[in-house]
Amino acid sequence: MRRFRYSRWDGTQEGFDLDADAILSEINDDLLYHGDVNAALRRLMQQGFRDREGRDVSGLRDLLEQLRERRRQEREQFDLGGVYSEIAEQLEEIVQQERGALSELQQEADQSGDTRRKEVTDEVVANRQMELGLLPEDLAGKVRGLSSYEFTSSEARERFEELMERLRQEVVQSYLDEAAGAIQNMGPEERDRLRQALDGLNKMIEQHEAGEELDPSFGQFMAEFGDFFPGDPQNLEELLEQLAQRMAATSAMLASMTEGQRQQLQSLMDELLGDMDLSWQMNRLGSNLRSMFPQAPWDRRVGFSGSDAPGLSEASDIFQRLADLDQLEQLLSGTPQPGALAEVDLDRARQLLGPDASASLAELAKLAKRLEDAGLVENRDGRLELTPHGLRKIGQRALRELFSRLSKDRLGGHELVKMGSGHERAESTKPYELGDPFNLHIERTVRNAIRREAERIEESGEGAGAGGGAGGGARAGVRFPVRLQPDDFEIERTEHLTRCATVLLVDLSLSMPMRDNFLAAKKVAMALHSLISSQFPRDYLGIVGFSEIAREIRPQDLPDVSWDFVYGTNMQHAFLLARRMLARQYGTKQIVMITDGEPTAHLMEDGEVFFNYPPVRATVDATLSEVLRLTREGIRLNTFALDATGHLRDFVEKITELNHGRAFFTTPETLGDYVLVDFIEHRRSMGSSGGRGRASGRASGRSGQARRLA
Repeated sequence: MRRFRYSRWDGTQEGFDLDADAILSEINDDLLYHGDVNAALRRLMQQGFRDREGRDVSGLRDLLEQLRERRRQEREQFDLGGVYSEIAEQLEEIVQQERGALSELQQEADQSGDTRRKEVTDEVVANRQMELGLLPEDLAGKVRGLSSYEFTSSEARERFEELMERLRQEVVQSYLDEAAGAIQNMGPEERDRLRQALDGLNKMIEQHEAGEELDPSFGQFMAEFGDFFPGDPQNLEELLEQLAQRMAATSAMLASMTEGQRQQLQSLMDELLGDMDLSWQMNRLGSNLRSMFPQAPWDRRVGFSGSDAPGLSEASDIFQRLADLDQLEQLLSGTPQPGALAEVDLDRARQLLGPDASASLAELAKLAKRLEDAGLVENRDGRLELTPHGLRKIGQRALRELFSRLSKDRLGGHELVKMGSGHERAESTKPYELGDPFNLHIERTVRNAIRREAERIEESGEGAGAGGGAGGGARAGVRFPVRLQPDDFEIERTEHLTRCATVLLVDLSLSMPMRDNFLAAKKVAMALHSLISSQFPRDYLGIVGFSEIAREIRPQDLPDVSWDFVYGTNMQHAFLLARRMLARQYGTKQIVMITDGEPTAHLMEDGEVFFNYPPVRATVDATLSEVLRLTREGIRLNTFALDATGHLRDFVEKITELNHGRAFFTTPETLGDYVLVDFIEHRRSMGSSGGRGRASGRASGRSGQARRLA
């Protein structure tokens, strides 16, 4: 017995998302049409759906479009050359601020009237103006020159120092992502500690690549230098992957600049690291990571057309986002089934595309698991297949869909109260009558014989004087043989039951999907199987699919059935196969055929298939011969013709005349209604006539009305 627990809703519990039945409902028609659970789920993932609360769950098509739009926005917002320009402009502003301070100093000396002060000031200003004039044009050279320059302006000096501190942190962050947050006012001690961390990391990489034991261990390394790597990696592989993504983004940033900008920025970054060994360790790390992760976007050039000038670390962030967008696009584009979406980093997807997209990805990832947990599908050798429970669900859904369109007063129950021939034992008995099944009740039959013989003995006086005995007259102890006579026989009553053996013939030729008739026919097959297996379990249902040739279809294989990519409608082979299947059954026998084409193929005497369109006389005659055999063996043929043309209508009327069955000229929209109504009315007529009657035909007509030709 299932148990349930209830709690007050606080917004965090699950419960309003799509359940397994709702998912199955979403893919029902697709599954019936193509017969492939994996393909149906892929298409559901592509198009999206609405959950039970009416919220839209975006499909992969929409999410991929959002990815591409986000990438376009990034490229149209920024100007990558602005990284170089911003630094150059700020350095130039600092130089001009210093020149202004020198001019003010010289002006003050001139106004002081002190000749000696003026001479000294003129000399100092001239020397410093010359130093500023001799600063190299490249960024690294200008930074190097200003680092050794003695500023006159304290404001210019402070501004330069702040710029250098910010750039140092951005350089480290551009390589190591969030590590710059652990380095505040990077001085010699912090630079030396960072150098030790990079050296230890490089050694671990080289030991790992050589298959050697790590020294120190990853845990020891993170305990000492973990503040430089705040991405919470769980092992060395995770840490290296994070670093590779970041350093690849930086390399892509540099590669996307002009040659001059790239060279100047690279030199500036080396200069800002402030230590040749530190710079060498960083380059060594980049080289190691390139060999370990060659698939990362190293040196990938990207064009930008915007005007916003990002900083160094922000530029690396941009390329990191672009790389993540590309990686997410590749994952979503190549997703074979919903389970593969479990690999998506939902937190990162939320950062890139927003909470709605992340929630949609989470829902899509659960589709297959919910079906598996509900027992509707199972994974067989990497493919999802319907379970028997799932098969029943599909059939029941098709049955409910068809019945929902019918008037409630059209259909009734199937109970019978008559007593007579059948299979199920009742609790009463009856004297045997000629023609009854000989289901002898031994105890009562023998008792009837004993009572009859005892009454005879008493009437004849053969047991007089011996005391009471059987039957009230024969003496106790008197022995007599028990001879059974027909009047002694008493048989068990049985409930009156009927049995119908049906074979459904479904046209699988190429014309069925081309005319949009296939889905309706398959739904009818699923619904009829569900109806018979649930309501009339003693009935027999066989299924035959036919196109160029006919073949028997097991009910459990129905969801996988699709049309055949061949031309040919071989009714003759289908009738032959159905007749052989019904020969092994008992009860009322019938064939239900659903088709939209004339007979264009038949089996020849050597077993080969003959095909011709339009139909030729040989094919028509072979098909009609099989119809006559069905008629001689008492098998009724009901034909449901879809989109019947004049020639198909004439042929259906001909086989109906030969077989005394019924013809229905209908459409895909009404096909299921008429098949189910006809089947149930046939079963009811069997019950009312003890299983020996026939359902009467309705008035002739077109498009969904029954037609019987007597």
